[in-house]
Amino acid sequence: MAIQVDEVGALAVIRLHRPERAHAYTAAMLQALDDAAQRLAARHPVLLVESTGDGAFCGGADLSEMSEKGPLDALDLLSQRVFTRLARLPALVVVAVQGAAVAGGFELALAADLRVAGPHARFWLPETRLGLLPSAGGTTRLSRLVGPSRAKAMILGGEVLDATGARDWGLVQRIADDPRAAAREWGIELARRDPAAMRLAKERIDADESDSALAGERVVEAILYGRAPSRRPG
Repeated sequence: MAIQVDEVGALAVIRLHRPERAHAYTAAMLQALDDAAQRLAARHPVLLVESTGDGAFCGGADLSEMSEKGPLDALDLLSQRVFTRLARLPALVVVAVQGAAVAGGFELALAADLRVAGPHARFWLPETRLGLLPSAGGTTRLSRLVGPSRAKAMILGGEVLDATGARDWGLVQRIADDPRAAAREWGIELARRDPAAMRLAKERIDADESDSALAGERVVEAILYGRAPSRRPG
């Protein structure tokens, strides 16, 4: 199974498990992630998202599937839809990043409320080098978290952040030698707080996230997908 689920008291754990492909996600994997998150959020106040092994956290979309996509796919982008539903869950979402979070894998981490990084974590958005842009919420959420100047450094300038840089920029809140264990411990602590207060506080903090900005990402990606095949990745 490419998605594994554990339930530990008030905490639910969703685990990416495709280590042979750096946990790159397929459409089926995204759907399984969405199904698990929606189901578990109804029963648990805190969800932890992590991946197995000691390598990458998530390498983004599976490129073999991306090469088959056209403009209409970008207009109804599954990854953006799934990550937005994850970001807007009533449950608190914590992500443990032990390795590289690249492209859509970084955007998955951006959809969480809180992030814990390991010493080997790396954060990178290489889409513009591939003739695309971070359209699964990346331009919208990264700018909200770190401001437009730093977002441009990553999206336009190709800046790659390590764990310390990500913490300095406010992308991650904690660094731990074992980020999965640290995130689990933090998640258990958070689950003891008043669930109504936590949910309402999260809603107010996130109230300014614009649906129109997310729609704009999809439109621009559709334009890029519609260019000549020689200009497309895959």
